[in-house]
Amino acid sequence: MSARETHKTAGFVLRSLQYGESDLIVTFYTREFGKLKGIAKGAKRSRRRFANVFEPFSLTQMIFSRRNRDALAFIDSCDILEHFAPIRLDLEKTLTASYFIDLTEHFSPEGKRNDKVFVLLADFLSLLTREDVSESMIRFFEMRLLKAVGFEPALTACVRCKTPVTNGAAYTFLPNEGGIFCAACARPERYDQSVSAGAVRTLLLGKDMDLDKMKMVCMTESLASESRSILCGFISHVLGKEIKSLKVLEQVRRYCP
Repeated sequence: MSARETHKTAGFVLRSLQYGESDLIVTFYTREFGKLKGIAKGAKRSRRRFANVFEPFSLTQMIFSRRNRDALAFIDSCDILEHFAPIRLDLEKTLTASYFIDLTEHFSPEGKRNDKVFVLLADFLSLLTREDVSESMIRFFEMRLLKAVGFEPALTACVRCKTPVTNGAAYTFLPNEGGIFCAACARPERYDQSVSAGAVRTLLLGKDMDLDKMKMVCMTESLASESRSILCGFISHVLGKEIKSLKVLEQVRRYCP
């Protein structure tokens, strides 16, 4: 039987699940190992070893051991690097961070390293500590995550005829084709969505722009609605389900402006 190897890494807490009377199964997104699932023995009882370290979206430094890459990790110790306290003091920010975490978990296969996803989480959680939640922040996170994991929607030109997006033109977004079609090429069906060139250009702008400039992008109600429809519909299509945390976030934003 092979010996367990010990590793040290930084990771964001994605979720924790009680296992038995005192253990926790915890899922992290780590820099070196991607999504990682481990068991924290006695975590419900141990105030010294695991005090408040497994709260969602906390950034931790952990030491774990396992026999091979496919085995469940044993979490030997875990310390908080960043708790993101300003986020936790605000309901809307907490729900937004939870949505970012949920998306990351759903789009991340276990054990596949992706530095871009780790940095994306770090950047946007840091942004949430100092900026108010905005429609552009949420949509731009979605765009950047989709790009980082290889599901970036094709928005620069018509998927069929390759004609670049033109101001003033109308387009149709086809989730099953992963991109936009111009009016001449589109044959809209029930779940396809109409979208303006303005909404397309706004999403493309946010895909790569500097984070500090993001707060300067203010979406009109129309642009926000179009952008939300495109990305949320596409994400649901790719995953085959809706993200529950998004529905909760949208309800809170709707009734608690």
